[in-house]
Amino acid sequence: QVQLVESGGGLVQAGGSLRLSCAASGRTFTAYNMAWVRQAPGKERVVVAAISRFGVTTYDADSVKGRFTISRDNDKNTQYLQMNSLKPEDTATYYCAAQMSKPGRTWFRLGDYDYWGQGTQVTVSS
Repeated sequence: QVQLVESGGGLVQAGGSLRLSCAASGRTFTAYNMAWVRQAPGKERVVVAAISRFGVTTYDADSVKGRFTISRDNDKNTQYLQMNSLKPEDTATYYCAAQMSKPGRTWFRLGDYDYWGQGTQVTVSS
């Protein structure tokens, strides 16, 4: 079992920045690929960024490319999402998700994630 706890959300003006953190406890952190998934009101959850177990490979959705940066610190069992140049359309609940690497799994299929945090709200005002 892995417990994931997000923090760092809040209210920010357009153009501002926030840094989300996700602290993991339980099983070995390096066994898991990690991701940030967001859900805007009335919309489905979407993977916005993902990172491999040792941080060698990352993915950014086109909607956040160049503005958001995913990273992880395996010594601290924590992953991060640095969000710059925030836009009102970034308003959403942001979830941390962990995926044990297995054949056939992808970073883009929500059902391939094993553990989820409770989410942290990010609101960007115009």
